[in-house]
Amino acid sequence: VQLQASGGGLVQPGGSLRLSCAAPRAIFSVFSTYDMGWYRQAPGKERELVAVVESSGITNYSDSVKGRFTISRDNSRKTVSLRMNSLKPDDTAVYYCNAKRGLNTDWGQGTLVTVSS
Repeated sequence: VQLQASGGGLVQPGGSLRLSCAAPRAIFSVFSTYDMGWYRQAPGKERELVAVVESSGITNYSDSVKGRFTISRDNSRKTVSLRMNSLKPDDTAVYYCNAKRGLNTDWGQGTLVTVSS
């Protein structure tokens, strides 16, 4: 599935951002079967899982963002969003949207989030 991410930018510590990821060419009934996630990669670090919302609707978060970030999906619109609150400089990274189903994994292009005063 082709993924298009958007919503990154520069924000001050303590601020909020909302990232969105769309799969405009996907059939919505197929999109709904994917586990959708957000990953991030900070400079000099490996890519890490931030949050995932399974096809069942179950969500999981990394400990570093739990309580601050919220992932959600809208299968009818074929989108997945990441609401990020109380942002910290350590959240600075390129964020990637991800779709998984079985052995298939697709990535969107990254969107840069910079948290700085």
